[in-house]
Amino acid sequence: MDIVVKGRKTEVPERFRKHVAEKLKLDKIQKLDGKVISLDVEVSKEHNPRQADRSDRVEITLRSRGPVIRAEASAADPYAALDLATGKLEARLRKEHDKRHTRRGNGRLSAAEVADVVPGVAELNANGQPVALEATDAVPTTRIGSLEVQGEGPLVVREKLHTAAPMTLDQALYEMELVGHDFYLFVDAETKQPSVVYRRHAYDYGVIHLETDPLAGAEAGGAGGALGG
Repeated sequence: MDIVVKGRKTEVPERFRKHVAEKLKLDKIQKLDGKVISLDVEVSKEHNPRQADRSDRVEITLRSRGPVIRAEASAADPYAALDLATGKLEARLRKEHDKRHTRRGNGRLSAAEVADVVPGVAELNANGQPVALEATDAVPTTRIGSLEVQGEGPLVVREKLHTAAPMTLDQALYEMELVGHDFYLFVDAETKQPSVVYRRHAYDYGVIHLETDPLAGAEAGGAGGALGG
C-alpha cells in the first residue's frame, strides 16, 4: 500500500512528501487495521492573513474494508498540521481496534440462549431441530411503539432507542466520520436539543437542531425533511 500525497490549490514539495512517509508508519497502521486499502494525504493552504496561525491544513483519509477514517488538522505550517492530524488518526484507529477486540471477546450467545434474547426466533428441540409452531386462524397483530398492525400489512416500521450523553458539534462530526455515515444524531451539549449533523458537498457539513414549538398543533406538521439543503 502506497501513501498518496496531493495538494489542493498549493504545491507539495518533495521534502514534505518524504516527511509524510516517515511520519505515517505503515507497519504501525496495519497492526491497528490489517485491512487498509489506501491512505491519502491532502494538503491545502488558506491565504487569508487573519488565519495565519492555521493557514496550512492537512487531511488524512484511510480507507479499508471497514468504515472510512478521516483526521484533519490546521496549523501555522504543514509539518505541525501533519503531526496533529497523525495523532488524531492513530487515536481513532486505536479506538476502532479496541472496539473490534471487545466485540470478538464479549457478548456472544450460545444456541440455547438465542431464543430468550431474539424475539420470534425458531426454538430448537433436544435434537437441534426446529420446533414447529402451532397453526392458528387468528389474524396476527404486531405492535411497534404506538402503532398496531394487523396481518401482513404494508406498513414496515423499525424503531430504535439510543441512550447517549450530550456532546459538542465537533464530537458529533468526529463520531460521524469514525462510523463512516453521512449523518449522525446527537444531543447538543450546549443547547440540550436533539440535533443531527450531515455531510453536504465535498468537505462541507450541515447541522439541524430540533426544538418544540409550544404554539404549533399536531395539524401544523412536523419538522422532518430532507438533509439536502
